[in-house]
Amino acid sequence: MAFAPLQAFIALQEGSTAAAPAIPPLAGAALAVGLAALGAGIAERGIGAAAVGAVAEDDAMFGRGLILTVLPETLVILALVVVFLTL
Repeated sequence: MAFAPLQAFIALQEGSTAAAPAIPPLAGAALAVGLAALGAGIAERGIGAAAVGAVAEDDAMFGRGLILTVLPETLVILALVVVFLTL
């Protein structure tokens, strides 16, 4: 299943008359939100570690660390909004 688009692309390159399978719109939306969540998770990894280190040294940095840790999640929220507006 995962290699179906690749197989269809190869078949079209070889001159076959097989039609390429169409990706349903919901699969594209799921891919967009999934990639946004993956990017946010990668960003939060470094920010979260730095925020925990800053809070360990100074308790007053908790608010700033929390805001900076939550900030990448806005990408996922934005992706969800865009998906709901386009469907």
